[in-house]
Amino acid sequence: MSDTGGYTVSAEFYDILQAETDRHLAEQRFTEAAVRARHAILDVGAGTGIVTEVLLRASSVPVHAVEPAPAMRAALLSRLAHLGADRRARVTVHTEPVSTAGLAAVADLAVASNMIACLEPATRRATWKALAAALMPGGLLLFDPPPAALPAGAETVGRLGPVRVGPDLYSAEVTRRPDRGILRTVFTYRVEREQEVLREAQEAFDMWPTPPGQLAEELQAHGLQLVRAPSSDLMAARRPAA
Repeated sequence: MSDTGGYTVSAEFYDILQAETDRHLAEQRFTEAAVRARHAILDVGAGTGIVTEVLLRASSVPVHAVEPAPAMRAALLSRLAHLGADRRARVTVHTEPVSTAGLAAVADLAVASNMIACLEPATRRATWKALAAALMPGGLLLFDPPPAALPAGAETVGRLGPVRVGPDLYSAEVTRRPDRGILRTVFTYRVEREQEVLREAQEAFDMWPTPPGQLAEELQAHGLQLVRAPSSDLMAARRPAA
């Protein structure tokens, strides 16, 4: 087993276990805003490119895909390779975190799916600052917020799969536990054949619970105004118009 936090384990299992669910969720969350984009879209923490693909299909504008993790970026580029030259021509892949990418007024829509919770507080605040700079005046940011508080104890929060690949079944169990003020989320992946476990691998990710009021204060302090989100599981902020 490994516990790297760098997606080196999860990249193998991510699409086979999560792609269809994540694509459906991304379509619900981001399609309407993507259709309205007129200049460009920023996909922060693009991962394997599921959200990037949804944004490309829903819009006709350039998309900036930010993905620092090499393992996930390899999957992202593989997905882009199958989208066709016209859509691929609209994508710019950025290999640095958005907080250091130096993007300035490049997009009128930014989305951050499943990543803000994984930023420690100082990096999160640097990310708000970078996103405010990357958005054009009047630009909109959509993101799913971190958990508001720590759970009382360890809990199983989900099971992924099983998904069959030939004779093998791929699955994962997702657990969370508080750990010195941080929420540690652990993915335990299994590959089974004829009811025997062939492989088991594990990867853990730290999350920083943050109350919504604190997020609103941070956004305001870094030039973003909280606005009504298009769905109850998202938060939204806008860079004020010039």
